[in-house]
Formats: sequence, structure tokens, C-alpha cells
Amino acid sequence: MAATNVSAQNISGALGSTVQGGLTARVGMGFDWDKRWMESESGHLTGYWDAGVTHWASGDKAASQTSLSFAPVFVYEFNTASSFKPFIEAGIGVSLFSGTRVGDKKLGSSFNFEDRIGFGIKLANQDKLGARFIHYSNAGIKEPNQGIESIALFYSHEL
Repeated sequence: MAATNVSAQNISGALGSTVQGGLTARVGMGFDWDKRWMESESGHLTGYWDAGVTHWASGDKAASQTSLSFAPVFVYEFNTASSFKPFIEAGIGVSLFSGTRVGDKKLGSSFNFEDRIGFGIKLANQDKLGARFIHYSNAGIKEPNQGIESIALFYSHEL
């Protein structure tokens, strides 16, 4: 039997806000797929597994929550002549919240899906700086299903 060594390729941090004005703080780890598709002169498609912990702060202490999430994320990296490489990313994953209410939003269940879209710049040292919009909802599994969004700036450091 062969042993597989699994270790994170990057760590990330994000600070953001919900649409309702609550604050979000997230730390994450990324595990690169080490694959490339659709290679052309303009760029290529790649991706990574993302695991994260998010704290959702609310003015109401009872409505502040923590969530764990895991998602496959597809990334299209554009080729440029400079050392800065723009990219866009998108993914759909799963999350588990510590409660069913965040601020004034009622999620209906602790289990939710995570839909994300983002963009940014890969720096010369492979670190990334960007912005993400992430939506969480349970896809109608349980009512109410109001969902919640986070808009955040992130920084990812390559290990």
C-alpha cells in the first residue's frame, strides 16, 4: 500500500460583510488539484479544494455563528506579459453552521450549500489578492430558506 501525503498548498484569510451589515472573518486552506485544462495563449483552467472556517458577527450575540465549509473551486488564470496574473474563480460546496440564524436571516437548517464567485490577481510569488461573493442557503431542503451572503476581500499565501 502506498501512503499519500496530503498537505495544504496555501492558507488564506478574508474579511468581509454580509449584505445586512454583519461582519465576516474567514481562515482557510487550499489544496491544489495540480491539473490544467483548456490551455491557450489567453490562459488556462485549474482548481483547488478549499476548506474554511468563517465567523459571522452580528449585533445580536445570539445570532453570531461559525461555519465550516468545503468546496471544489475552479480557477481560470489569464496569461499576461507581467508577473501579475489576473484570475476568476467559481465553486459550489457544502457548509455546516453552528446555528440556523445569522443576524436577522433564518437559514432553516445548519447544513447549507456554498456558491461562490471571485476574482483577483496572482502575485509574482504565487500569493493571491482578490474579492469574493459567497452565497449560503439550504436549497429548499428545510424552511425558512432565507440564505445569507458574504462579500469579502481575501489574501492567500502560497506555502
